[in-house]
Amino acid sequence: MHIWGLHVIDATIIVAYFAALIWIGKRLQSRATDREEYYLAGRRMGKLYQFFLNFGSSTDASQAAAVTREIYRQGIAGMWIQYIVLFLTPFYWFTAMLFRRVRLMTLGDLFTERFESKFLGGAFAVFTLFLALIGSAVGYMVAAKTFQALTPKPPHEYTIEERLSVEQYHEYRELRQRFEAGQLQPGERERLAVLQSLHNQGKLRSFVSYVEPIYFYLIYGGLVCIYVVLGGFAAAAITDALQGVLMILFSALLIPFGLAAIGGFKGLHAAVPEHMFWLFGTEILSEYAWYTIAAMALANLVSIVALAQNIHVSGSAIDENTARFGMIGGLMFKRVMMIFWALAGLIAVGLFAGQVSDPDLIWGYMTRQLLGTGFIGIMMIGVLAANMSTLDAQTVAASALFVNQVYRPLRPARSERHYIFVSRIMVAVMIFGGIGMALYVSNLLELFKYFISIPAIFGAPIWLAFMWRRLTRTAVIVQIIASFVIMVVIPNVFQSWEWARTHPRFLAQTQERQVEVGNRALQTDVDAGRAEFVGQRITRVRRIPSYPIFFDRIARERPDDPNSRLIGFGRFNAELWLLSLLGLDFTHWRKAQLVAARFAFDALFPFVVLILVSYVTRPPSRQTLDWFFAKIHSPVQATLEEDARLVKRHAANMQIFQRRLLFPGTQWELHKPQKADWIGFFGTWGLVGLIIMLLWLVVNIGK
Repeated sequence: MHIWGLHVIDATIIVAYFAALIWIGKRLQSRATDREEYYLAGRRMGKLYQFFLNFGSSTDASQAAAVTREIYRQGIAGMWIQYIVLFLTPFYWFTAMLFRRVRLMTLGDLFTERFESKFLGGAFAVFTLFLALIGSAVGYMVAAKTFQALTPKPPHEYTIEERLSVEQYHEYRELRQRFEAGQLQPGERERLAVLQSLHNQGKLRSFVSYVEPIYFYLIYGGLVCIYVVLGGFAAAAITDALQGVLMILFSALLIPFGLAAIGGFKGLHAAVPEHMFWLFGTEILSEYAWYTIAAMALANLVSIVALAQNIHVSGSAIDENTARFGMIGGLMFKRVMMIFWALAGLIAVGLFAGQVSDPDLIWGYMTRQLLGTGFIGIMMIGVLAANMSTLDAQTVAASALFVNQVYRPLRPARSERHYIFVSRIMVAVMIFGGIGMALYVSNLLELFKYFISIPAIFGAPIWLAFMWRRLTRTAVIVQIIASFVIMVVIPNVFQSWEWARTHPRFLAQTQERQVEVGNRALQTDVDAGRAEFVGQRITRVRRIPSYPIFFDRIARERPDDPNSRLIGFGRFNAELWLLSLLGLDFTHWRKAQLVAARFAFDALFPFVVLILVSYVTRPPSRQTLDWFFAKIHSPVQATLEEDARLVKRHAANMQIFQRRLLFPGTQWELHKPQKADWIGFFGTWGLVGLIIMLLWLVVNIGK
């Protein structure tokens, strides 16, 4: 018996899981008596809960889907779309301490206090609500696409339109493979161009599912909403412990079945081209050369402090050391799990290369092809758990920002019970608002690349706020407006404005190339007579297609008419447009270079504006700055009373910190590293090295 194409046993496992989560939320409902309890679980989380809370809130199935999707497209180098966070992990040793020591309830409170500006606090709240909608949309899309891949229609139930879409996809796949191998006949190029336009517009599918995303979103979102609304951040922390175990299962479950199907690691290397095992890719064949990864990591480093849930995760810890060890432990464990995602992506290349029209579906497609009844249910609740562990913390943080920075200034002096009631309403609004965003955007990669750089708009002033007294409110306002126009307004306006989408200048593309690539022969090469044995060194000719410079994709307005006008689709890269106005010619650049230029601009531009404008505008009052930096320099004490006395004493005598500063007598509030800083920061870099070594070993087993 099947429900929506899913076996009744698998469906029962999913229903039982949601029932358990709702029961936990109901049990915790009575604890939420004030905002600190609802938003920060009373600041009493110990190391175990901090570990799972950090692991869960930073890990969701959309990341696994993004990793496997990009590896399916690009090879192992594609994992850097998510694995760039590996190089950021040591910096969390400091951010965890800062977020616990700042002793605030939300990041919006930080802007209000540090810059004496309720406007900036409110602006950050509105901005974060927008980001939270994007984040929840990503989780919805992954869960839905995985569910769709698990519930395919049999071909005899296809409509005429569905059958045509599937047949055209398989024709497109065959012509594309021949094009890349340089074997396409002149008369077939026009047909490939027609099918390419249809594919770029999302009209080709490799299969059809029973599941319509809108119905899945509403059911899934409603169930998540119930337990978060009831239990708040405490429910998020406790359920994350359960979900952490499920995430380990969902990350590792495909590996043994996939390796068995492909013939172990030797079979994997026999089925997957050699260049797809290169960790840092190549600028010729990959979008992720070493400098692309560096630029994306830099943009992400600027952005990490602007994620609203971070202050809730670290702020819920008993003290800063608990926050630090919980943060590093949870994040490093996630980095290990990502190796399983990478291996799953390589297995997908070997087993199913070209069989799936939408790479976002590959995780669900592998699940359906490799796992049996019961295991599919376990995989599905693992995917749902991974999404919910991020969604719950994210929505609580968003509701806290709305209440503290938007609602309370308009409705002051209300009871704590009233504010918690409004918070619960906002949780529901954010969860269901994410559904609308998921329906608006259809491509996961677009969302991920958007999400990497956008938080840098507020991330840059947060970093400088912790380090530089000279940073001014006016500089922050100017920088936020300028960055928002470049990173958000222009890209969205231009991608919906017909004039921009059809303007010849904006439809510029890089030049098509033909390159020779040395590789070890695969079994398919032996079968085709191109090699005598698997592993023999052979040279392949690869044709590298042209890439759009300013839009993500370009297609014909009428795919069946080669003379119809070209139209740009996806995000408009305003950063590259501005750089082109300075005289840069991108037509000779490679895709990896274009991506690197965009992210480097997003990371550095905000700091340039902040520093220049700060030097010509007035900073906050000395009293405000002394109080803020007294908290940053004062370790968290065992009791609230003792903690308040220490901060007050330090704020009245900031001179005691001068001898401990790296640059005494200046506006920089950077302390000389202490023993714990050296051990934590460089010890974490040691773990980063071990994980890279482990990743290298995994991709070279059986070579």
